[in-house]
Amino acid sequence: MTARAVLPEAIRADVETLWDYHDLRHAVRPADVGIGLGSHDLGVATCAADLYHRGMFPLIVFTGANAPTTVAVFPRGEAVHYQEHAIARGVPAEAVLIEPTATNTGQNISRTRELLSERGIEVRSAILISKPYQQRRAYATSRKLWPEIEITCASLPISLDDYVAGIGDPDRVVNMLVGDTQRIVEYAKAGYAIEQPFPADVRSAYERLVEAGYTSRLI
Repeated sequence: MTARAVLPEAIRADVETLWDYHDLRHAVRPADVGIGLGSHDLGVATCAADLYHRGMFPLIVFTGANAPTTVAVFPRGEAVHYQEHAIARGVPAEAVLIEPTATNTGQNISRTRELLSERGIEVRSAILISKPYQQRRAYATSRKLWPEIEITCASLPISLDDYVAGIGDPDRVVNMLVGDTQRIVEYAKAGYAIEQPFPADVRSAYERLVEAGYTSRLI
């Protein structure tokens, strides 16, 4: 049996601080559309399917091409594999659209908006479905690029330890968390997203993890 991947205890508290920061804890309520943001994490499609079956939206858009971290896992593209997974979980094929070209979160939002507009689908509210640690960045980006609609964020309910075990690579998860935390600040400065609160404890945890060498996903 393969050993369960676990976080090093020396960094656990700081990683938990970042993990909690990115979880917006939005109360999910019915919306016009669910938007699944492409990534390496098939849990996004699982969450979208679960929310569809709960009646949270009548339509799902999966958006995403490939990144270096996903091309080997999803060779036909993130959105296509997400679509297949959702259909396998009982979502009707006619309830799923795909946007297969986006390569970043900004494009996920803007190209999904364009797709729905082209289809004549009016959207006043959306649930953004992402990796747990992408919620805050997805929200900040969508409020910049699609400010006129109501946005709620959701992810597959999962603990940090279970997520690390599921990915199987603690270093990868920590590097991704650190990278997304940096992007909250830098993307707002660049005008790609709205500004978000950045509490002192989050900043300190982020800086300690950078000093510890978790820098592979920094921009």
